[in-house]
Amino acid sequence: MRAASFPAAAELAAVCLFAILSGALSGCTVWQSAATAPAVAPALSGDAAHPGRTQGWVDTKLYFGLGPAEHPGQGISEARWREFLDREVTPRFPDGLSVLDVYGQWQGKNETAPERLRSKCLMIDYPNTQANRDKIEAIRAAWKQMTGDQSVLLVTEPADVSF
Repeated sequence: MRAASFPAAAELAAVCLFAILSGALSGCTVWQSAATAPAVAPALSGDAAHPGRTQGWVDTKLYFGLGPAEHPGQGISEARWREFLDREVTPRFPDGLSVLDVYGQWQGKNETAPERLRSKCLMIDYPNTQANRDKIEAIRAAWKQMTGDQSVLLVTEPADVSF
């Protein structure tokens, strides 16, 4: 038996691939047609705190250092963090927020090496008003007063939000 030439082998492979894909795709169907899909609005409506579309909102992230990464028993405990969240954050932004556990590094101006920290990232989306910006600054000030930390990293960006 003679081996197939390269062009013939490539053509055979292409035909086989086409046949396999055609068979695989012929079994695909649309999961649910538009005629049978339930009529559900794509966003909430009638809830001022969680509008279907927003204008002039921002996404703010605050980074809080809890303590040395190498020594989890030192610094701010989970219970103390939740107390801070309940006392200082939730009353100011009761409509919703997110908290992520993160690892961070911080090097102060008089430090020779960065501190490696267990940290929390607090994310809040809200209308960009002076009153809300003041609430964010109050949260930062409360944390610095409670912990003696020099800063709480703040990152704020415009946000297109839909609930």
